[in-house]
Amino acid sequence: MRALVCRAWGEIDSLELADVPAPKPGPGELLLDIVATSANFADSIMVKGQYQTKPAFPFSPGLEGAGRVAAVGPEVDGFKVGDRVMAILAHGGFAEQAIAKAAETYHLFPGMSFAHAAVFPVAYISAHVAIRWQGRLEAGETLLVLGAAGGSGLAAVEIGKAMAARVIAGASSDERLQAVKRHGADEVVNYARDNLTEQVMRLTADKGCDVCFDPVGGKLFDQALSALGWGGRVVLFGFVGGVPQIPANRLLVKHRSAMGSSLRYFRWHRPDLLRRSMEELAAHYRAGKLRPLISHRLPLEQGVEALRLLTRRQAFGKVVVDVRPEA
Repeated sequence: MRALVCRAWGEIDSLELADVPAPKPGPGELLLDIVATSANFADSIMVKGQYQTKPAFPFSPGLEGAGRVAAVGPEVDGFKVGDRVMAILAHGGFAEQAIAKAAETYHLFPGMSFAHAAVFPVAYISAHVAIRWQGRLEAGETLLVLGAAGGSGLAAVEIGKAMAARVIAGASSDERLQAVKRHGADEVVNYARDNLTEQVMRLTADKGCDVCFDPVGGKLFDQALSALGWGGRVVLFGFVGGVPQIPANRLLVKHRSAMGSSLRYFRWHRPDLLRRSMEELAAHYRAGKLRPLISHRLPLEQGVEALRLLTRRQAFGKVVVDVRPEA
């Protein structure tokens, strides 16, 4: 099978397209014929050897994928060969076939394309568990989303609106904010130009926001923390802007909370919540409330370029890699 292969830790430019043996599913696993996958920033981190898990060489990046079940391993119920599915992957999405755990594989929603399915597991499930189970967002509350033009950020905007919250979205350019506005944000803030805290306070009549979804971190986290109202919760989702330091006294003031959210730990410790998240997301998708934005679609031969689009911040929403022409 064809695969984009990593043979040593390094930059994404070191990845090469090669023919490699197809994997075989073990107990509780499925073999998928991948139709489409999605590029994620974490893929570039994994290739550098800086991700939380380090696969054995050679391996292919790709933390999610959509396609058809090619083979069913022992101890698997609920799937058969030919089923249209999407899955969270340990790695391997940038290949014609990949192994997925049956417990982290989901049937496509009615009417869902493989392209939409390919961008759904990481961005939408991750954003939902962060907002729903960690941030405990309630209808009528105000959700602040940072990095709102990225894949997880746009998902958070849509999910917040689907949960009947008021959404204030922040991004680093007016062009990005136009895309965010089209996906439902009530208010937008260009935090490269304006002070985030001041703008959120102005938009909330000095009340502040109830929940902040933060995949950026860095210096922006300090402004986001100050933008929380009484009892506000900031959910740390990533650190593309750097790892912030949190003075404990800042949490005591206004009874604020700061917490992390990582999909991998929900997978390990609360798989029941993942299933509940997927049920709620399916209902929102069927209702037309979730519309994944795909700014680029590239073939597997251009998989490295797909990852470059993310690392160079040249993409809005998600970047899809079409592994097979039927996507």
